[in-house]
Amino acid sequence: MRGVVFDGERTEVVDDLEIRDPGPGEVLVAVSAAGLCHSDLSVVDGTIPFPVPVVLGHEGAGVVEEVGAGVTHVQPGDHVSLSTLANCGTCAECDRGRPTMCRKAIGMPRQPFSRAGRPLYQFAANSAFAERTLVKAVQAVRISEEIPLPAAALIGCGVLTGVGAVLNRARVDRGDSVLVIGTGGIGLNVIQGARIAGALTIVAVDANPAKEAMARQFGATHFLTSTKTVKDILPTGANHAFECVGRVELIRQAIDLLDRHGQAVLLGVPPATAEASFLVSSMYLDKSILGCRYGSSRPQRDIALYAELYREGRLLLDELVTATYPVEDFEKAVQDARGGRVARAVLTF
Repeated sequence: MRGVVFDGERTEVVDDLEIRDPGPGEVLVAVSAAGLCHSDLSVVDGTIPFPVPVVLGHEGAGVVEEVGAGVTHVQPGDHVSLSTLANCGTCAECDRGRPTMCRKAIGMPRQPFSRAGRPLYQFAANSAFAERTLVKAVQAVRISEEIPLPAAALIGCGVLTGVGAVLNRARVDRGDSVLVIGTGGIGLNVIQGARIAGALTIVAVDANPAKEAMARQFGATHFLTSTKTVKDILPTGANHAFECVGRVELIRQAIDLLDRHGQAVLLGVPPATAEASFLVSSMYLDKSILGCRYGSSRPQRDIALYAELYREGRLLLDELVTATYPVEDFEKAVQDARGGRVARAVLTF
């Protein structure tokens, strides 16, 4: 079968991947569409260290092909959106409703794929850049067949991360002010999450002025190409600031632009050894700096919720899918994504 493999030096679309049968508690999914996320590119450029060779992709949707023993919530033929969270479901963190903190959900990559007899790693417990992938049952969330699979694919990462950061981690409330730095796939979902939460003022910042129209479509009330004039709109600062780029100087700006009792939420992914600074004295005004993994989400609950919000017209997905590419055009999709020419490139199989 076809898939996108990174060997540590280059990516290649191959057609000789193999995948094992599902074991107990596993689901084999025929992938229909997969979004190209910045995290995939970060593996290729070394920002996110990951063992190789690896089958890339982690934002996908498809149709259940086969289930292993003990799987009852999905069956062959069901449409599913895939989560990257292979949490155990039984540890103290899972029991508290914090599956993103499950210690078995990260740092333990599996090798369900092989090529010419050599095992390949699975990226983010998902590897959606393959015609078929194998996930734990908890990662497959059944969705309505009315939802186009290219749109449904985006729920599993961009929507969970961005909207989830607003609703689950920051808990933005009605009337709050929100600053969003970076309006790529994650930033746009932060913007629409703030809109859904009832934020009154949503200031989007992006160096690319061509992104203004889409930012406003998703809910931004203001658009700036620099943070220098944010205080003209929010004189005392923002209640919530989301850094969605992954640059330490922008993290500092997000913190500096907070109002009293404000909170900065870090969503961008800088290099693993990056360090950021801030003025300590400013934090005594009850300000907070919050990390956020995967939108602090509970995928079985949240994916179903966001899918329903989409069906009601309250969550935008189709607008994110600005270009689709057959998997053979992977390099073209990467070029367009890196060049900022698409909100989200989606690979199709």
